[in-house]
Amino acid sequence: MNCREATRLMSEQQERELVLRERLPLKLHVMMCTGCRNFGQQMHTIRQIARTYAKNEDKDGSA
Repeated sequence: MNCREATRLMSEQQERELVLRERLPLKLHVMMCTGCRNFGQQMHTIRQIARTYAKNEDKDGSA
C-alpha cells in the first residue's frame, strides 16, 4: 500500500466501515508511515472540531 491509497482509505473510513482486506494493510502502513499517521490524526482532530462547532451552532440557534 502506498500513501495515496492509505489517505484515500482513511478518508473513506470517515464515511463507511472498511472491510478487513482494507483495514489490515492500512493499519500496517500507518504503523510504518509517519506522514500517514499524522494525516490520520489531523483528520480525526478536524472531524472533532467540526462536530463541536455544529453542536454549538445547534444550541445557539444561529447559522
